[in-house]
Amino acid sequence: MRAQFRHRTRIIFGGILLIAIIIIGRLYFIQVIHGEKFSLLADQQFSANSSGLFDRGTVYFTGKDGRNISAATLETGFLLAINPQLIDDPEKVYETIFSIASTTVDKEAFFSATKRTKQVHVELAHRLPEELGHALANENIPGVIVLRERWRAYPGGNLAAQTIGIVSYGTGHTLAGRTGLEAYYNDTLERTGDSLYKNFFAQLFSRAGEFLVDAKQAREGNIITTIDPVVEARLMEELSKIEELRNSRETGGIIMDPSTGAIVALGSVPTYDPNNLSSVTPSLLGNPLVEHVYEFGSIMKPLTVAAGLDAGVITPESTYNDTGCIDVDNARICNFDLKARGVIPVQEILSQSLNLGVAWIAGKLGQERMHGYFATLFGEKTGIDLPSETGSLLSNLSTSQQVNYDAASFGQGIAMTPVQMIRALGALANGGVMVSPHLVSAVQYDSGIKRSFEWNDKRTVFGQEAVREVSTMLSLVADEALGDGKYKMPSMSFAAKTGTAQLVKPEGGYYKDKYFHSFFGYFPVYAPRYIILLYTYDPQGVQYASETLSDTYIDLMHFLIEHYDVAPDRVGT
Repeated sequence: MRAQFRHRTRIIFGGILLIAIIIIGRLYFIQVIHGEKFSLLADQQFSANSSGLFDRGTVYFTGKDGRNISAATLETGFLLAINPQLIDDPEKVYETIFSIASTTVDKEAFFSATKRTKQVHVELAHRLPEELGHALANENIPGVIVLRERWRAYPGGNLAAQTIGIVSYGTGHTLAGRTGLEAYYNDTLERTGDSLYKNFFAQLFSRAGEFLVDAKQAREGNIITTIDPVVEARLMEELSKIEELRNSRETGGIIMDPSTGAIVALGSVPTYDPNNLSSVTPSLLGNPLVEHVYEFGSIMKPLTVAAGLDAGVITPESTYNDTGCIDVDNARICNFDLKARGVIPVQEILSQSLNLGVAWIAGKLGQERMHGYFATLFGEKTGIDLPSETGSLLSNLSTSQQVNYDAASFGQGIAMTPVQMIRALGALANGGVMVSPHLVSAVQYDSGIKRSFEWNDKRTVFGQEAVREVSTMLSLVADEALGDGKYKMPSMSFAAKTGTAQLVKPEGGYYKDKYFHSFFGYFPVYAPRYIILLYTYDPQGVQYASETLSDTYIDLMHFLIEHYDVAPDRVGT
């Protein structure tokens, strides 16, 4: 009997304890996690009756110490409106408003609004600061309406603007993400009307034990990006310098961890400030790094060499006879300076950036095998978490003309996006394996739970030995050929290659005096922490990428080494 009594007592006590935990948890959820939101909704004096306040999740940058730093958030203030039917003395009302917020309401607009007597709500001003909103509301002016409002704000201004994206009105007069991460993760960032009332414990215990989620399946939370705002700011500063100095049409760059695909910085100029869209050209709202395709030129050569080594048609000791120019399919292919080198080893193909050298490798590979490598490298979109990603243009490799394969071997006649290019080049820095470039690492739910995203799409393109041999060659390029050796670092090895491609004419063919410059590199050579891709479109007054991008790459590399405290890798340092 006593045992039954104790058992029942324990059940009752357990039930009471469970209810207490639920109540305490719910109070914590309401007062701490969403205290500010409920406070705003409860403010009946200032809140609109027709709809709730705009609500949306936060987008965070990630500092090198792991701190979350707001990239897109919400700001709160007031909007000012009038009911023209209730305003008997417009002059007196305007004087009162003017005495409090003299620079907020245009006089002509105010009196025009008072004449719209068939309406009961005419908005005059948005985003009034707290002190002005309260001061106007405290006047209790008949016909003057002061309402709480919230809006999307971007504390970093133009920092990663084309990547973060914007929120704006679309069809149905609804606010939603329209570009960038705001659009791609709209389902996660968007808040429905009942989002504040979801059960905290439903989030806490649902899918218990799961700490990794698919990036495309996350729902309703804040997103945490891989972008380091300090590195992003430095990259944008360097890109702006190039743009200003060379008057290029477009200049961009990406910095990525080649082993994981996490992008710590990316951007292009010109760009815009998402806090002020009134004068923004619509073409700037897209992201060139995933939407524009380019013929990248000679930074393609290391990939051609890697394919030749991987296929076994060449070795690092192989030589060929460089004649300066060759005729293929009624077309002429030449080195950049038209000069012959005679019999030279493979290393010189990269050190001297010789078109004939990679064309020779393309011939040894054969069309079918070369097509297979390039289709693996560029045949599919990367799947990066940004909208409107464009695919590559590889149609020239579907023909039987050898000249198209020769041209592709040095980066002409085929085109791809910068993010496709850095993913392919990243295989050289990652043991021959391409990874998924991505910008978001985790979702942080409103309950406080943080779950990491999975980015497991990896593809082996080259064998480890082939990419190690190419890395050794690119290290020699960096130490000896780049700037005639002036950039060599005694304490740190790095790989580097420049690219100069002729721009395509709208009517076909190539300009002889307009160029696309590119540069890529990674460091340390045999255990790379970061890979950098830079480009500039139609720079003025200069022909070769070594003149426009080398200093920028070196400056960024030194900055990253110091910022992330990358250890030296050369003996004796």
